Amino acid sequence: MATVAELYTDFILYITPEKFYIEAIGDGNELLVIDRVSQEISLQVNYGQIPQASSSKPICGIVGTLQLLAGPYLVIITKKDKVGTINGETIWKVAEIEVISYTRTLLHLTEKQISKNKLYISMVENVLNTPFLYFSYSYDITHTQQRLHNTTPEFLQMPYHERADLRFVWNGHLLRELTNQPELSKFCLPLLHGFISINQCSLNGKPFLWTVVSRRCCFRAGTRLFTRGIDVQGNVANFVETEQIVEFGGDRSSFVQTRGSIPLFWNQLPNLKLKPKPRLIQNENHAEAFSRHFDTQIFNYGRQVLINLIDHQGAEGILEESYSEMVNQLGNANIRYESFDFHAECRHLRWDRLRILTDRLAHEQDEFGCFLLTRDGTLVSLQDGVFRTNCIDCLDRTNVVQTMLARRSLTQIMQKLGILRAGQKVEDHLYFEPLFKSVWADNADILSTEYSGTGALKTDFTRTGKRTRWGLIRDAINSLARYYKNNFADGFRQDSIDLFLGRYMVEEGEGVTRPCPLDVEKGWKYITFPLVLLIAIAMFFANVFTPSEYTTESLLYLLFWGSMVAVTFATIMIYGTEFVDYPKLCEIRLLSPA
Repeated sequence: MATVAELYTDFILYITPEKFYIEAIGDGNELLVIDRVSQEISLQVNYGQIPQASSSKPICGIVGTLQLLAGPYLVIITKKDKVGTINGETIWKVAEIEVISYTRTLLHLTEKQISKNKLYISMVENVLNTPFLYFSYSYDITHTQQRLHNTTPEFLQMPYHERADLRFVWNGHLLRELTNQPELSKFCLPLLHGFISINQCSLNGKPFLWTVVSRRCCFRAGTRLFTRGIDVQGNVANFVETEQIVEFGGDRSSFVQTRGSIPLFWNQLPNLKLKPKPRLIQNENHAEAFSRHFDTQIFNYGRQVLINLIDHQGAEGILEESYSEMVNQLGNANIRYESFDFHAECRHLRWDRLRILTDRLAHEQDEFGCFLLTRDGTLVSLQDGVFRTNCIDCLDRTNVVQTMLARRSLTQIMQKLGILRAGQKVEDHLYFEPLFKSVWADNADILSTEYSGTGALKTDFTRTGKRTRWGLIRDAINSLARYYKNNFADGFRQDSIDLFLGRYMVEEGEGVTRPCPLDVEKGWKYITFPLVLLIAIAMFFANVFTPSEYTTESLLYLLFWGSMVAVTFATIMIYGTEFVDYPKLCEIRLLSPA
Protein backbone atom coordinates (compact mmCIF):
# COMPACT_ATOMS: atom_id res chain seq x y z
CA MET A 1 0.00 0.00 0.00
CA ALA A 2 1.28 3.41 -0.97
CA THR A 3 2.62 5.64 1.75
CA VAL A 4 3.94 9.17 1.66
CA ALA A 5 7.68 9.72 1.95
CA GLU A 6 10.04 12.67 1.99
CA LEU A 7 8.06 14.84 4.39
CA TYR A 8 9.67 16.51 7.36
CA THR A 9 7.89 15.92 10.67
CA ASP A 10 8.53 18.03 13.76
CA PHE A 11 10.32 21.36 13.57
CA ILE A 12 11.84 24.15 15.60
CA LEU A 13 10.81 27.70 14.71
CA TYR A 14 13.42 30.37 15.45
CA ILE A 15 12.14 33.95 15.47
CA THR A 16 14.23 37.07 15.01
CA PRO A 17 13.09 40.62 14.22
CA GLU A 18 14.13 40.15 10.58
CA LYS A 19 13.52 36.48 9.81
CA PHE A 20 11.79 33.19 10.64
CA TYR A 21 14.06 30.12 10.57
CA ILE A 22 12.38 26.70 10.46
CA GLU A 23 14.60 23.69 11.13
CA ALA A 24 13.43 20.09 10.77
CA ILE A 25 14.26 18.09 13.88
CA GLY A 26 16.60 15.27 12.96
CA ASP A 27 17.74 17.00 9.76
CA GLY A 28 19.68 20.12 10.65
CA ASN A 29 21.33 20.44 7.24
CA GLU A 30 18.53 22.56 5.75
CA LEU A 31 16.68 25.64 6.91
CA LEU A 32 13.49 27.15 5.63
CA VAL A 33 14.13 30.88 5.88
CA ILE A 34 11.37 33.49 5.65
CA ASP A 35 12.49 37.11 5.37
CA ARG A 36 9.94 39.13 7.36
CA VAL A 37 10.79 42.32 5.47
CA SER A 38 11.15 41.25 1.83
CA GLN A 39 8.72 38.31 2.37
CA GLU A 40 11.08 36.04 0.41
CA ILE A 41 10.92 32.33 1.28
CA SER A 42 14.00 30.21 0.57
CA LEU A 43 15.70 26.94 1.44
CA GLN A 44 19.22 27.40 2.74
CA VAL A 45 22.05 25.21 3.92
CA ASN A 46 22.32 25.42 7.70
CA TYR A 47 25.76 26.87 8.33
CA GLY A 48 24.93 28.33 11.75
CA GLN A 49 23.28 31.53 10.58
CA ILE A 50 20.56 31.44 13.27
CA PRO A 51 21.37 34.23 15.78
CA GLN A 52 21.92 33.12 19.34
CA ALA A 53 19.49 35.79 20.57
CA SER A 54 16.58 34.37 18.58
CA SER A 55 13.57 32.98 20.41
CA SER A 56 12.50 29.43 19.56
CA LYS A 57 9.56 27.11 19.91
CA PRO A 58 8.81 23.56 18.77
CA ILE A 59 6.16 23.30 16.05
CA CYS A 60 4.47 20.35 14.38
CA GLY A 61 4.05 21.72 10.87
CA ILE A 62 3.39 24.67 8.62
CA VAL A 63 -0.21 25.40 7.59
CA GLY A 64 0.97 28.14 5.22
CA THR A 65 0.99 31.91 4.81
CA LEU A 66 -1.85 34.39 4.35
CA GLN A 67 -1.96 38.05 3.38
CA LEU A 68 -4.03 40.31 5.65
CA LEU A 69 -4.16 44.08 6.14
CA ALA A 70 -1.04 44.20 8.31
CA GLY A 71 0.87 42.11 5.77
CA PRO A 72 1.65 38.38 5.52
CA TYR A 73 1.03 35.99 8.42
CA LEU A 74 2.68 32.64 9.09
CA VAL A 75 0.26 29.95 10.28
CA ILE A 76 1.82 27.06 12.21
CA ILE A 77 0.69 23.97 14.12
CA THR A 78 1.96 24.14 17.70
CA LYS A 79 0.29 21.05 19.19
CA LYS A 80 -1.05 17.79 17.80
CA ASP A 81 -2.91 14.77 19.16
CA LYS A 82 -2.40 11.25 17.91
CA VAL A 83 -5.58 9.72 16.48
CA GLY A 84 -4.19 6.28 15.60
CA THR A 85 -2.67 4.52 12.62
CA ILE A 86 -3.88 3.62 9.13
CA ASN A 87 -1.78 1.08 7.25
CA GLY A 88 0.74 1.39 10.07
CA GLU A 89 1.20 5.14 9.50
CA THR A 90 0.34 7.65 12.22
CA ILE A 91 -2.59 10.05 11.80
CA TRP A 92 -2.61 13.31 13.76
CA LYS A 93 -5.29 15.80 14.75
CA VAL A 94 -4.46 19.49 14.97
CA ALA A 95 -4.74 20.56 18.62
CA GLU A 96 -3.41 24.12 18.59
CA ILE A 97 -2.48 26.61 15.88
CA GLU A 98 -0.75 29.98 16.02
CA VAL A 99 -0.96 32.88 13.57
CA ILE A 100 2.23 35.02 13.55
CA SER A 101 2.60 38.34 11.75
CA TYR A 102 5.61 39.02 9.55
CA THR A 103 5.46 42.67 10.55
CA ARG A 104 6.55 43.71 14.04
CA THR A 105 4.38 46.82 14.26
CA LEU A 106 0.98 48.08 13.15
CA LEU A 107 2.05 51.73 12.87
CA HIS A 108 1.53 51.61 9.11
CA LEU A 109 -2.20 50.97 9.64
CA THR A 110 -4.96 53.36 10.62
CA GLU A 111 -7.06 52.63 13.71
CA LYS A 112 -9.87 51.45 11.47
CA GLN A 113 -7.51 49.14 9.56
CA ILE A 114 -6.18 47.70 12.83
CA SER A 115 -9.74 46.88 13.86
CA LYS A 116 -10.47 45.20 10.51
CA ASN A 117 -7.17 43.32 10.61
CA LYS A 118 -8.13 41.85 14.00
CA LEU A 119 -11.43 40.78 12.47
CA TYR A 120 -9.63 39.07 9.59
CA ILE A 121 -7.36 37.24 12.06
CA SER A 122 -10.40 36.07 14.02
CA MET A 123 -11.87 34.72 10.76
CA VAL A 124 -8.75 32.67 10.09
CA GLU A 125 -8.78 31.38 13.66
CA ASN A 126 -12.49 30.54 13.36
CA VAL A 127 -11.80 28.10 10.51
CA LEU A 128 -8.73 26.65 12.21
CA ASN A 129 -10.65 26.10 15.46
CA THR A 130 -13.67 24.44 13.81
CA PRO A 131 -13.32 20.74 14.63
CA PHE A 132 -11.41 18.97 13.20
CA LEU A 133 -8.29 19.28 11.03
CA TYR A 134 -6.11 16.20 10.44
CA PHE A 135 -2.78 15.39 8.82
CA SER A 136 -0.15 12.71 8.44
CA TYR A 137 3.54 12.95 7.65
CA SER A 138 3.65 9.53 6.01
CA TYR A 139 0.17 8.61 4.74
CA ASP A 140 -2.05 10.38 2.22
CA ILE A 141 -5.32 10.73 4.12
CA THR A 142 -6.95 12.61 1.23
CA HIS A 143 -7.24 9.40 -0.79
CA THR A 144 -9.23 6.22 -0.21
CA GLN A 145 -7.52 2.85 0.10
CA GLN A 146 -8.71 1.95 -3.38
CA ARG A 147 -7.38 5.12 -5.00
CA LEU A 148 -4.01 4.64 -3.29
CA HIS A 149 -3.81 1.04 -4.49
CA ASN A 150 -4.50 2.10 -8.07
CA THR A 151 -1.59 4.57 -8.15
CA THR A 152 1.37 4.28 -10.50
CA PRO A 153 5.07 4.34 -9.52
CA GLU A 154 5.32 7.80 -11.13
CA PHE A 155 2.51 9.03 -8.88
CA LEU A 156 4.41 7.91 -5.81
CA GLN A 157 7.40 10.01 -6.83
CA MET A 158 5.33 13.20 -6.77
CA PRO A 159 5.53 15.53 -3.77
CA TYR A 160 2.87 14.92 -1.13
CA HIS A 161 0.92 18.12 -1.82
CA GLU A 162 0.82 17.39 -5.57
CA ARG A 163 -0.46 13.85 -5.25
CA ALA A 164 -3.08 14.75 -2.62
CA ASP A 165 -6.71 14.95 -3.73
CA LEU A 166 -7.20 18.70 -3.99
CA ARG A 167 -10.90 18.34 -3.20
CA PHE A 168 -9.94 17.63 0.40
CA VAL A 169 -6.85 19.85 0.92
CA TRP A 170 -8.16 22.69 3.05
CA ASN A 171 -4.95 24.71 3.29
CA GLY A 172 -4.17 24.66 -0.43
CA HIS A 173 -4.53 28.45 -0.67
CA LEU A 174 -2.24 29.02 2.32
CA LEU A 175 0.40 26.67 0.92
CA ARG A 176 0.65 28.42 -2.45
CA GLU A 177 3.82 30.41 -1.55
CA LEU A 178 5.55 27.15 -0.59
CA THR A 179 4.22 24.94 -3.38
CA ASN A 180 5.46 27.44 -5.99
CA GLN A 181 8.98 26.36 -5.04
CA PRO A 182 9.57 22.62 -5.63
CA GLU A 183 12.54 22.54 -3.25
CA LEU A 184 10.17 23.37 -0.36
CA SER A 185 7.91 20.34 -0.92
CA LYS A 186 9.12 18.60 2.26
CA PHE A 187 7.60 21.43 4.30
CA CYS A 188 4.17 21.35 2.56
CA LEU A 189 1.69 19.59 4.84
CA PRO A 190 -1.86 19.20 3.45
CA LEU A 191 -4.67 19.40 6.02
CA LEU A 192 -7.90 17.42 5.87
CA HIS A 193 -11.12 18.82 7.37
CA GLY A 194 -13.71 16.33 8.54
CA PHE A 195 -13.76 13.43 10.98
CA ILE A 196 -11.45 10.48 11.71
CA SER A 197 -12.00 7.78 14.32
CA ILE A 198 -9.54 4.87 14.63
CA ASN A 199 -10.47 2.05 16.99
CA GLN A 200 -8.62 -1.08 18.11
CA CYS A 201 -11.31 -3.75 18.44
CA SER A 202 -11.70 -7.49 19.00
CA LEU A 203 -14.52 -9.87 18.09
CA ASN A 204 -14.48 -13.62 18.64
CA GLY A 205 -10.97 -13.20 20.02
CA LYS A 206 -9.70 -11.68 16.77
CA PRO A 207 -8.18 -8.19 17.03
CA PHE A 208 -8.71 -5.75 14.18
CA LEU A 209 -8.54 -2.03 13.46
CA TRP A 210 -11.79 -0.29 12.50
CA THR A 211 -11.62 3.23 11.10
CA VAL A 212 -14.09 5.83 9.82
CA VAL A 213 -12.71 8.73 7.75
CA SER A 214 -14.93 11.58 6.51
CA ARG A 215 -13.32 14.00 4.07
CA ARG A 216 -15.06 17.35 3.64
CA CYS A 217 -14.65 18.90 0.19
CA CYS A 218 -13.37 22.49 0.03
CA PHE A 219 -14.52 23.29 -3.53
CA ARG A 220 -17.98 24.54 -2.50
CA ALA A 221 -17.57 24.70 1.24
CA GLY A 222 -19.67 27.05 3.30
CA THR A 223 -22.36 27.35 5.92
CA ARG A 224 -25.74 25.67 5.99
CA LEU A 225 -28.11 28.29 4.54
CA PHE A 226 -25.63 30.38 2.57
CA THR A 227 -24.18 27.46 0.58
CA ARG A 228 -26.67 25.17 -1.11
CA GLY A 229 -26.89 23.25 -4.36
CA ILE A 230 -24.39 23.26 -7.20
CA ASP A 231 -22.05 25.69 -8.98
CA VAL A 232 -21.29 25.95 -12.70
CA GLN A 233 -18.24 23.67 -12.32
CA GLY A 234 -20.45 20.88 -10.92
CA ASN A 235 -19.27 21.18 -7.31
CA VAL A 236 -21.98 20.77 -4.68
CA ALA A 237 -22.33 22.14 -1.18
CA ASN A 238 -21.46 19.98 1.83
CA PHE A 239 -19.86 17.24 -0.26
CA VAL A 240 -18.30 14.62 2.02
CA GLU A 241 -16.57 11.36 1.16
CA THR A 242 -16.83 8.83 4.01
CA GLU A 243 -14.67 5.71 4.08
CA GLN A 244 -14.98 2.78 6.50
CA ILE A 245 -11.74 0.80 6.79
CA VAL A 246 -11.06 -2.60 8.37
CA GLU A 247 -7.47 -3.84 8.93
CA PHE A 248 -7.03 -7.41 10.11
CA GLY A 249 -3.74 -9.29 10.20
CA GLY A 250 -2.41 -7.47 7.14
CA ASP A 251 -5.70 -7.68 5.20
CA ARG A 252 -7.25 -4.34 4.33
CA SER A 253 -10.77 -3.45 3.27
CA SER A 254 -12.70 -0.23 2.71
CA PHE A 255 -16.25 0.82 1.88
CA VAL A 256 -16.89 4.34 0.55
CA GLN A 257 -20.03 6.46 0.53
CA THR A 258 -20.60 10.09 -0.48
CA ARG A 259 -23.04 12.80 0.47
CA GLY A 260 -23.69 16.18 -1.12
CA SER A 261 -26.32 18.83 -1.68
CA ILE A 262 -29.00 18.29 -4.33
CA PRO A 263 -27.05 18.95 -7.57
CA LEU A 264 -29.28 21.73 -8.90
CA PHE A 265 -29.13 25.51 -8.64
CA TRP A 266 -31.23 26.33 -5.56
CA ASN A 267 -31.02 28.39 -2.42
CA GLN A 268 -32.55 28.65 1.04
CA LEU A 269 -31.35 32.00 2.31
CA PRO A 270 -32.07 32.92 5.95
CA ASN A 271 -34.82 35.50 6.53
CA LEU A 272 -35.58 35.08 10.28
CA LYS A 273 -38.23 32.46 9.56
CA LEU A 274 -37.81 29.19 11.42
CA LYS A 275 -37.50 27.22 8.19
CA PRO A 276 -36.97 29.30 5.03
CA LYS A 277 -38.40 27.71 1.91
CA PRO A 278 -35.86 26.14 -0.44
CA ARG A 279 -36.22 27.69 -3.89
CA LEU A 280 -35.17 26.35 -7.26
CA ILE A 281 -33.37 29.02 -9.28
CA GLN A 282 -34.47 29.72 -12.83
CA ASN A 283 -32.40 30.96 -15.77
CA GLU A 284 -29.52 28.63 -14.89
CA ASN A 285 -28.11 25.79 -16.95
CA HIS A 286 -29.05 23.01 -14.53
CA ALA A 287 -28.40 20.24 -17.06
CA GLU A 288 -24.79 21.21 -17.79
CA ALA A 289 -23.78 21.58 -14.13
CA PHE A 290 -25.68 18.39 -13.24
CA SER A 291 -23.87 16.47 -15.98
CA ARG A 292 -20.46 17.80 -14.88
CA HIS A 293 -21.12 16.74 -11.30
CA PHE A 294 -21.96 13.17 -12.21
CA ASP A 295 -19.19 12.88 -14.76
CA THR A 296 -16.85 13.57 -11.84
CA GLN A 297 -18.73 11.22 -9.53
CA ILE A 298 -18.62 8.34 -12.02
CA PHE A 299 -14.94 8.99 -12.81
CA ASN A 300 -14.01 8.91 -9.12
CA TYR A 301 -16.35 6.22 -7.82
CA GLY A 302 -18.03 4.29 -10.63
CA ARG A 303 -21.76 3.58 -10.70
CA GLN A 304 -24.06 5.81 -8.67
CA VAL A 305 -27.20 5.14 -6.65
CA LEU A 306 -28.69 8.49 -5.68
CA ILE A 307 -30.56 8.24 -2.38
CA ASN A 308 -32.81 11.29 -2.00
CA LEU A 309 -34.40 11.54 1.46
CA ILE A 310 -36.22 14.88 1.19
CA ASP A 311 -39.98 15.36 1.54
CA HIS A 312 -42.21 14.70 -1.47
CA GLN A 313 -44.58 17.52 -0.51
CA GLY A 314 -44.27 21.30 -0.22
CA ALA A 315 -41.15 23.23 -1.19
CA GLU A 316 -38.93 20.16 -0.81
CA GLY A 317 -41.29 18.31 -3.14
CA ILE A 318 -40.47 20.76 -5.95
CA LEU A 319 -36.77 19.98 -5.55
CA GLU A 320 -37.49 16.25 -5.48
CA GLU A 321 -39.44 16.41 -8.74
CA SER A 322 -36.74 18.50 -10.41
CA TYR A 323 -33.99 16.13 -9.25
CA SER A 324 -35.90 13.12 -10.59
CA GLU A 325 -36.59 14.86 -13.91
CA MET A 326 -32.93 15.79 -14.32
CA VAL A 327 -31.82 12.18 -13.73
CA ASN A 328 -34.29 11.00 -16.39
CA GLN A 329 -33.16 13.74 -18.76
CA LEU A 330 -29.49 12.79 -18.33
CA GLY A 331 -30.30 9.17 -19.12
CA ASN A 332 -27.00 7.78 -17.84
CA ALA A 333 -27.02 3.99 -17.40
CA ASN A 334 -24.53 4.31 -14.53
CA ILE A 335 -27.01 6.29 -12.41
CA ARG A 336 -30.09 5.06 -10.56
CA TYR A 337 -32.34 7.38 -8.59
CA GLU A 338 -33.89 6.15 -5.32
CA SER A 339 -36.29 8.59 -3.68
CA PHE A 340 -37.44 7.90 -0.11
CA ASP A 341 -39.59 10.39 1.80
CA PHE A 342 -37.88 9.92 5.16
CA HIS A 343 -40.30 12.00 7.23
CA ALA A 344 -43.43 10.50 5.70
CA GLU A 345 -42.21 6.90 5.85
CA CYS A 346 -40.91 7.18 9.41
CA ARG A 347 -43.63 9.38 10.92
CA HIS A 348 -44.79 8.58 14.47
CA LEU A 349 -41.25 7.37 15.27
CA ARG A 350 -41.62 4.34 12.98
CA TRP A 351 -37.93 4.25 12.22
CA ASP A 352 -38.08 0.50 11.70
CA ARG A 353 -39.50 1.38 8.29
CA LEU A 354 -36.00 2.39 7.17
CA ARG A 355 -35.62 -1.32 6.50
CA ILE A 356 -37.82 -0.74 3.44
CA LEU A 357 -35.09 1.48 1.98
CA THR A 358 -32.14 -0.75 2.88
CA ASP A 359 -33.94 -3.76 1.39
CA ARG A 360 -34.37 -1.85 -1.88
CA LEU A 361 -30.65 -1.03 -1.86
CA ALA A 362 -29.34 -4.46 -0.79
CA HIS A 363 -28.94 -5.89 -4.29
CA GLU A 364 -26.85 -2.96 -5.50
CA GLN A 365 -24.80 -2.87 -2.32
CA ASP A 366 -23.88 -6.50 -2.96
CA GLU A 367 -23.00 -5.64 -6.58
CA PHE A 368 -20.85 -2.65 -5.59
CA GLY A 369 -18.92 -4.75 -3.09
CA CYS A 370 -15.90 -3.23 -1.35
CA PHE A 371 -12.17 -2.83 -1.75
CA LEU A 372 -10.35 -5.89 -0.33
CA LEU A 373 -6.59 -6.47 -0.42
CA THR A 374 -5.11 -9.50 1.34
CA ARG A 375 -1.90 -9.56 3.33
CA ASP A 376 -0.01 -11.22 0.47
CA GLY A 377 -0.91 -8.40 -1.92
CA THR A 378 -3.74 -10.19 -3.70
CA LEU A 379 -6.52 -7.87 -4.84
CA VAL A 380 -9.73 -9.74 -4.05
CA SER A 381 -12.23 -7.07 -5.06
CA LEU A 382 -12.73 -3.41 -5.93
CA GLN A 383 -15.70 -1.26 -5.00
CA ASP A 384 -17.60 -0.74 -8.24
CA GLY A 385 -19.95 2.09 -7.24
CA VAL A 386 -21.16 4.27 -4.40
CA PHE A 387 -24.34 5.40 -2.73
CA ARG A 388 -24.68 9.18 -2.95
CA THR A 389 -27.05 10.21 -0.18
CA ASN A 390 -28.71 13.54 0.44
CA CYS A 391 -31.46 15.22 2.41
CA ILE A 392 -31.90 19.00 2.49
CA ASP A 393 -28.83 19.59 4.69
CA CYS A 394 -27.04 16.28 3.97
CA LEU A 395 -26.63 15.94 7.73
CA ASP A 396 -29.25 14.31 9.93
CA ARG A 397 -31.35 11.99 7.76
CA THR A 398 -28.32 11.36 5.56
CA ASN A 399 -26.16 10.12 8.43
CA VAL A 400 -28.88 7.75 9.65
CA VAL A 401 -29.02 6.02 6.27
CA GLN A 402 -25.25 6.01 5.78
CA THR A 403 -24.86 4.36 9.17
CA MET A 404 -27.24 1.55 8.20
CA LEU A 405 -25.40 0.94 4.91
CA ALA A 406 -22.05 0.99 6.72
CA ARG A 407 -23.28 -1.58 9.28
CA ARG A 408 -24.43 -3.95 6.54
CA SER A 409 -21.13 -3.58 4.68
CA LEU A 410 -19.14 -4.11 7.87
CA THR A 411 -20.97 -7.34 8.62
CA GLN A 412 -20.24 -8.65 5.13
CA ILE A 413 -16.56 -7.77 5.12
CA MET A 414 -15.91 -9.14 8.62
CA GLN A 415 -17.51 -12.39 7.58
CA LYS A 416 -15.23 -12.51 4.53
CA LEU A 417 -12.17 -11.82 6.69
CA GLY A 418 -13.20 -14.49 9.18
CA ILE A 419 -13.66 -12.08 12.07
CA LEU A 420 -17.36 -12.95 12.24
CA ARG A 421 -18.61 -16.47 11.85
CA ALA A 422 -21.26 -17.32 9.28
CA GLY A 423 -24.63 -16.00 10.40
CA GLN A 424 -23.18 -13.50 12.88
CA LYS A 425 -23.88 -9.79 12.52
CA VAL A 426 -22.22 -6.67 13.87
CA GLU A 427 -25.33 -5.76 15.87
CA ASP A 428 -25.27 -9.11 17.69
CA HIS A 429 -22.08 -8.21 19.59
CA LEU A 430 -22.82 -6.22 22.73
CA TYR A 431 -19.26 -4.91 22.98
CA PHE A 432 -18.83 -3.67 19.42
CA GLU A 433 -22.32 -2.44 18.53
CA PRO A 434 -22.32 0.47 21.06
CA LEU A 435 -18.91 1.54 19.76
CA PHE A 436 -20.17 1.38 16.17
CA LYS A 437 -23.18 3.53 17.01
CA SER A 438 -21.13 6.01 19.01
CA VAL A 439 -18.55 6.55 16.27
CA TRP A 440 -21.16 7.09 13.57
CA ALA A 441 -23.09 9.47 15.86
CA ASP A 442 -19.85 11.37 16.51
CA ASN A 443 -19.31 11.50 12.76
CA ALA A 444 -22.78 13.02 12.40
CA ASP A 445 -22.16 15.61 15.13
CA ILE A 446 -18.78 16.76 13.80
CA LEU A 447 -19.91 17.04 10.16
CA SER A 448 -22.99 18.92 11.33
CA THR A 449 -20.91 21.30 13.45
CA GLU A 450 -18.70 22.03 10.45
CA TYR A 451 -21.66 22.88 8.19
CA SER A 452 -24.52 24.08 10.42
CA GLY A 453 -22.65 25.16 13.56
CA THR A 454 -24.39 22.66 15.86
CA GLY A 455 -24.43 18.93 16.50
CA ALA A 456 -26.62 16.69 14.34
CA LEU A 457 -30.28 15.89 14.89
CA LYS A 458 -31.60 12.35 15.25
CA THR A 459 -28.33 11.03 16.70
CA ASP A 460 -30.27 9.34 19.50
CA PHE A 461 -31.39 6.81 16.88
CA THR A 462 -27.82 6.35 15.68
CA ARG A 463 -26.53 5.92 19.25
CA THR A 464 -29.34 3.75 20.67
CA GLY A 465 -31.19 2.30 17.71
CA LYS A 466 -34.42 4.08 18.63
CA ARG A 467 -35.84 7.57 19.03
CA THR A 468 -36.13 8.79 22.62
CA ARG A 469 -37.84 11.70 24.40
CA TRP A 470 -34.46 13.04 25.45
CA GLY A 471 -33.37 12.80 21.82
CA LEU A 472 -36.38 14.88 20.76
CA ILE A 473 -35.56 17.49 23.42
CA ARG A 474 -31.92 17.58 22.28
CA ASP A 475 -33.05 17.99 18.67
CA ALA A 476 -35.24 20.94 19.70
CA ILE A 477 -32.29 22.60 21.47
CA ASN A 478 -30.01 22.05 18.48
CA SER A 479 -32.72 23.35 16.12
CA LEU A 480 -32.99 26.59 18.13
CA ALA A 481 -29.19 26.91 18.18
CA ARG A 482 -29.12 26.39 14.41
CA TYR A 483 -31.79 29.06 13.99
CA TYR A 484 -29.72 31.59 15.92
CA LYS A 485 -26.42 30.77 14.23
CA ASN A 486 -27.87 30.56 10.72
CA ASN A 487 -29.49 34.00 11.08
CA PHE A 488 -27.06 35.92 13.29
CA ALA A 489 -23.61 34.25 13.11
CA ASP A 490 -23.18 32.41 9.82
CA GLY A 491 -22.32 35.49 7.79
CA PHE A 492 -19.11 35.70 9.78
CA ARG A 493 -18.52 31.95 9.43
CA GLN A 494 -19.08 32.12 5.66
CA ASP A 495 -16.67 35.05 5.40
CA SER A 496 -14.13 33.05 7.41
CA ILE A 497 -14.31 30.12 5.00
CA ASP A 498 -14.15 32.38 1.93
CA LEU A 499 -11.06 34.14 3.30
CA PHE A 500 -9.30 30.92 4.34
CA LEU A 501 -9.94 29.15 1.02
CA GLY A 502 -8.81 32.15 -1.04
CA ARG A 503 -12.16 33.05 -2.58
CA TYR A 504 -11.55 36.51 -1.17
CA MET A 505 -8.05 37.91 -0.91
CA VAL A 506 -7.20 40.99 1.14
CA GLU A 507 -5.60 43.69 -1.01
CA GLU A 508 -3.00 46.22 0.01
CA GLY A 509 -4.46 49.57 0.99
CA GLU A 510 -7.86 48.15 1.77
CA GLY A 511 -9.75 50.60 3.94
CA VAL A 512 -7.66 53.58 2.72
CA THR A 513 -7.09 53.60 -1.04
CA ARG A 514 -9.83 51.08 -1.74
CA PRO A 515 -13.05 50.21 0.13
CA CYS A 516 -13.09 47.44 2.72
CA PRO A 517 -16.02 45.03 2.26
CA LEU A 518 -16.34 44.75 6.04
CA ASP A 519 -17.51 48.38 6.12
CA VAL A 520 -21.21 47.69 5.73
CA GLU A 521 -23.63 50.15 7.28
CA LYS A 522 -26.86 48.68 8.58
CA GLY A 523 -30.05 50.61 7.78
CA TRP A 524 -32.04 52.47 10.40
CA LYS A 525 -34.44 49.54 10.73
CA TYR A 526 -31.61 47.34 12.11
CA ILE A 527 -31.46 49.35 15.35
CA THR A 528 -34.90 50.94 15.53
CA PHE A 529 -37.24 47.99 15.28
CA PRO A 530 -35.45 45.64 17.71
CA LEU A 531 -35.21 48.51 20.20
CA VAL A 532 -38.93 49.31 19.86
CA LEU A 533 -39.74 45.60 20.23
CA LEU A 534 -37.72 45.31 23.45
CA ILE A 535 -39.40 48.40 24.89
CA ALA A 536 -42.84 47.14 23.90
CA ILE A 537 -42.21 43.72 25.48
CA ALA A 538 -40.92 45.37 28.68
CA MET A 539 -43.93 47.67 28.91
CA PHE A 540 -46.34 44.85 28.15
CA PHE A 541 -45.05 42.71 31.02
CA ALA A 542 -44.85 45.77 33.29
CA ASN A 543 -48.57 46.31 32.69
CA VAL A 544 -49.22 42.63 33.33
CA PHE A 545 -47.48 42.38 36.70
CA THR A 546 -47.51 45.94 38.12
CA PRO A 547 -51.25 46.74 38.70
CA SER A 548 -52.73 45.49 41.96
CA GLU A 549 -56.04 45.33 40.13
CA TYR A 550 -56.92 45.71 36.48
CA THR A 551 -58.87 48.83 35.47
CA THR A 552 -60.13 49.89 32.08
CA GLU A 553 -57.11 52.17 31.77
CA SER A 554 -54.60 49.41 32.61
CA LEU A 555 -56.30 47.00 30.18
CA LEU A 556 -56.09 49.63 27.44
CA TYR A 557 -52.38 50.05 28.17
CA LEU A 558 -52.01 46.26 28.03
CA LEU A 559 -53.83 46.14 24.70
CA PHE A 560 -51.71 48.98 23.31
CA TRP A 561 -48.36 47.49 24.25
CA GLY A 562 -49.46 44.02 23.16
CA SER A 563 -50.40 45.48 19.78
CA MET A 564 -47.03 47.22 19.61
CA VAL A 565 -45.26 43.90 20.23
CA ALA A 566 -47.30 42.19 17.51
CA VAL A 567 -46.93 44.97 14.93
CA THR A 568 -43.20 45.46 15.55
CA PHE A 569 -42.51 41.73 15.44
CA ALA A 570 -44.50 41.39 12.20
CA THR A 571 -42.57 44.30 10.67
CA ILE A 572 -39.24 42.72 11.61
CA MET A 573 -40.31 39.45 9.96
CA ILE A 574 -41.40 41.31 6.80
CA TYR A 575 -37.95 42.93 6.55
CA GLY A 576 -36.27 39.78 7.88
CA THR A 577 -33.27 39.71 5.56
CA GLU A 578 -32.19 43.17 6.76
CA PHE A 579 -31.61 41.75 10.24
CA VAL A 580 -29.73 38.63 9.11
CA ASP A 581 -25.93 38.47 9.36
CA TYR A 582 -25.13 38.14 5.65
CA PRO A 583 -21.59 37.47 4.34
CA LYS A 584 -19.63 40.55 3.34
CA LEU A 585 -16.54 39.29 1.51
CA CYS A 586 -18.17 37.38 -1.34
CA GLU A 587 -21.52 38.20 -2.88
CA ILE A 588 -24.41 35.86 -2.21
CA ARG A 589 -26.37 35.56 -5.43
CA LEU A 590 -29.93 36.63 -4.70
CA LEU A 591 -31.44 35.00 -7.74
CA SER A 592 -35.16 34.87 -8.36
CA PRO A 593 -36.95 31.58 -7.67
CA ALA A 594 -38.58 29.48 -10.32
